[in-house]
Formats: sequence, structure tokens, C-alpha cells
Amino acid sequence: MRTYDLIQKKKEGLALTKEEIAFFVRGVTDGSIPDYQISALLMAICLRGMNGEETATLTYEMMHSGDVVDLSVLGEGTVDKHSTGGVGDKTTLIVAPLAAACGATVAKMSGRGLGFTGGTVDKMESVPGMRVSLSSDEFFRIAKNRRICVVGQSGSLAPADKKLYALRDVTATIDSISLIASSILSKKLASGAKNIVLDVKYGSGAFMKTPEEAKRLAEEMVRIGTALGRRICAFITDMDEPLGYAVGNASEVKEAVEVLSGRGEARLTELCLALASRMVALSLSLPAEEAEARVAEALSSGAGLRAMEGWFTAQGGDFSAVLQKDFAKASCEEELLSPQSGILSSVDALGVGRASCLLGAGREKKEDIIDPLAGVYLKKRRGDSVKKGEPIALLSCSDPARLPAAKELLLSSFQIGAEPVPLRPTVYAIVE
Repeated sequence: MRTYDLIQKKKEGLALTKEEIAFFVRGVTDGSIPDYQISALLMAICLRGMNGEETATLTYEMMHSGDVVDLSVLGEGTVDKHSTGGVGDKTTLIVAPLAAACGATVAKMSGRGLGFTGGTVDKMESVPGMRVSLSSDEFFRIAKNRRICVVGQSGSLAPADKKLYALRDVTATIDSISLIASSILSKKLASGAKNIVLDVKYGSGAFMKTPEEAKRLAEEMVRIGTALGRRICAFITDMDEPLGYAVGNASEVKEAVEVLSGRGEARLTELCLALASRMVALSLSLPAEEAEARVAEALSSGAGLRAMEGWFTAQGGDFSAVLQKDFAKASCEEELLSPQSGILSSVDALGVGRASCLLGAGREKKEDIIDPLAGVYLKKRRGDSVKKGEPIALLSCSDPARLPAAKELLLSSFQIGAEPVPLRPTVYAIVE
């Protein structure tokens, strides 16, 4: 085969065969296809699309381009939850203990944050002593004993996706449903879980800007995952405003503890209960109502919080430190005051996320070092009444020189009006 012929074929809108897609992924992985030809085919795919069989084949081949984790020793109840990224999204820290407390096994790999979205691994590393790099034996031992183990993503997992993603990022070929779906699912499938719950975000703080776009992506991923032998469903959820109050790393861990203690913000708690319930229903083959009841009991009884403590401790984390009042307190803090009185009509997730990055809570480049204590804590949410001069957010960092630019950006993220605003549902739809 010749890559030139594949480019020409896709340029004409024709479907690639399984053999041609396998040839392409092998060439990407072993470096035998030059970047300029890979980029040309990616652009042709972006412009002409892929049918369902092509996308499923691309996902399968990318999944098998590197290591594939075998979780069969943990039984059939293994479940993974993946979010497409958002601002203040600490749901894994909450749903994993809730699901584990109900009998599911959450043995997963999670990524680091880049840009305005936070990574679960970065949040975990804000806990003193917490280890996210474990040997295979440690990983399986903790997963078996605690029903939860979360580690950083292996570089040998779906290496073809790593190469393709880097090229898509610089060739304006990011916005292809087939390429997005295969990128996400190749890593999730290679991670080994038999059951997968997806949280597909839409809004200003997400890659998909409308619920319709998010639904298309969700439907494609559910179709591919099902075709490749997984039980899978997808939630389509709102990310126009941050999820919860905290946007940072240590502060999000602290907020996760608040939720598991029964004191969480309403929208965040609602979403976590919904996600955890579906994780339990899929992994344990339970009716939805029974799974919901089990998860609600795990939250109210404190079983979820105890599962979090056992998980953190097993991975070396000092859980007692998380419970301390000053756990997420930074050396430099400054309040943002409301410039006028009225009703808070919107809190732009993208603006809040970017402001937290300016404070040091995120990365613009992979090499950037994160400040675990940096971030934004919202004191007011969309729909709340505010008075002029009232604190609406708290900015935290270790370097006071970061404050002015972040404060200016954060202020522009709050819109204040005179009339109450209708609140959108947290969950727009569920695709099964």
C-alpha cells in the first residue's frame, strides 16, 4: 500500500478499508509515514468524514497500537468514567469512591490537565504523599483490596493517538467527530474497563460548544464502544459555568470531600450521583432505580467518604492533611468584589478557567509546573443576588505578581443583570 493512495481515496470521499486503516496506524506508530502525509490524510478525513465502520476500525487499531491493559483478574465489574474536560470538574474524585462503596471496581488511568481544563492526576498530587505512578503489582493489589486505584496514563497506551493528536493540534484538524471519538475511546478501551460512562461536556468551558455537537460526539462514542464489546453510555452535561465552587487542584480535592460529606454544591452533587449510579448499574448489572438507591445510601451513610480515605491512604496520600482547615490555603489570596448590585446572570467557565491558569493552577505547555494551591473559589453562582462591594470570588496563588491580570480576566467572566435568569439542567441528555 501507499499512503499517497489513501490520501487520494479519502480526498474523493471514499471509505478506507480495514486493511488500509491498519496500514495507516502502523505507519503512524513506527514512524514509516512522514508527518506531512499523516497531516494530509487527517485533513482529508476532517473534510470528508468517516463512516461508522471506518471510525470503529480506526479506534480499534489505535487501541492496539500499544499496550492494552487486561483487567480480567478484577472480574467483570470494572468501570471507567471519562470526562471530555471542563472547569472545576472534580467528578472522578467523587464518583470513584461512591461506585466502589457500592461494589464496583474503578481501576483506571487518568490524564493531566492542559490549558483551562484540570487533570485528575494533578488534583491527586496536591495531596501530600499521594503516588500516581505505581508498579503493575501495586496497581492490581490496591484495585482488588480497595476497589479503586487511579494512576497516571502510561506513555505506551495508544501511542498512535499521541502522535495523531499532536499533529491535529497544529494542522486545524481537531474538530472532526470521528477523530475526536477514536482518540478518546482508543485510550479508554486500552485501559481495560468492561464498562464505561462518558461525561460529554458542552458550553464555553468545553470543546463542544452546543448540546447538539456534544450529542453527536456522544452517539458516535457509544456506537463505537458497543461495537467493540463494551457496555457504555454517555451523559451530555452543561459546562457554561464551572462545576462546583472550586477551580484549582488542592481546593477541588477539598470540595470533593465536602460532597462526600453531604455538604456539596447542588449541581455538582446532582451530577456525581447520576454518574456514579450509572457506573454501578452498568458494572453490577442492576436496574437503574436500585443503583440510584445504593449510591444515595453510600453518600448519606459516609461509605463513599470512607472509600475515598482508603483509596488515598493505599496510594500513599495523607488523608488527614486533606481534612485540615488550611489544606488548600495559599500564601497569597485576594477577594474579587462585585462592581454593582443585581442578579448574577452568568459565570463564564472559559474565563474562570483561564484566570485560574494565570494564577498557576493550569498549564499552557506540558512542561509547565502547576501550583497546587493556586486557583479560583467562587462565592456566588449563576442566579444568585449580589450587592455592590460584596465578595463574589477568591483568587489564590503563591506569586502576587500573577494577581492583577487574573483578577481583570475573572471580573470580565461575571455578568450581572437586573432580572433572574432561568437555570439550565445539569444533564441535557443521556445516550445509551
